Amino acid sequence: MLHIIDDEEVMRDSLAWLARSRSIEAVAYENAEAFLSYLDKPSAPDTSGECILLDVRMPAMSGIALFGILEAKGLTQHMPVIFLTGHGDVPMAVDALKKGAFDFFEKPFNDNKLMDRVQEALAASKEARGRAATQARLSLLSTREKEVLNLILEGKMNKVIANELGISMRTVEVHRAHIFDKMQVKTAVELARMLK
Repeated sequence: MLHIIDDEEVMRDSLAWLARSRSIEAVAYENAEAFLSYLDKPSAPDTSGECILLDVRMPAMSGIALFGILEAKGLTQHMPVIFLTGHGDVPMAVDALKKGAFDFFEKPFNDNKLMDRVQEALAASKEARGRAATQARLSLLSTREKEVLNLILEGKMNKVIANELGISMRTVEVHRAHIFDKMQVKTAVELARMLK
């Protein structure tokens, strides 16, 4: 999902059309406050990734101010921000990039280059969300399950794991089942792929 935040309706419509031409779902907001209202509503995160195209200069709250709020909430990793500006301000661009902005485009911009960067940002968002989901699942594991997990990842059989940990093979089987359930996988191969 691409979030377009720009106070100019023509720019919002143009960017939404560009996104649709690349099969990217887009939602437009006329100002920073409208986007913050969207964020306040409970919703499931878009697992395909999210990206924000953010105009720097807007009435009331600027894009830079909104970026600061997003950064404080820890959202910029999961929702990469690409700044757009009609006013070339190199120091502002450098500062935004240092603070974690994904990119900075000056208007008028090359449509294809912008959409290429949007697709890269969406891919980065999807990857960051996947890592966060994996970490959340790992946090559900007990200390013993983590020990069993590490030995599974080393390719060790249940009998060897039981021997190394000084527990019964049945206990290893129970831990293995809990690990697979909590990590939402069916095989050790899936588990290894998830954690590589």
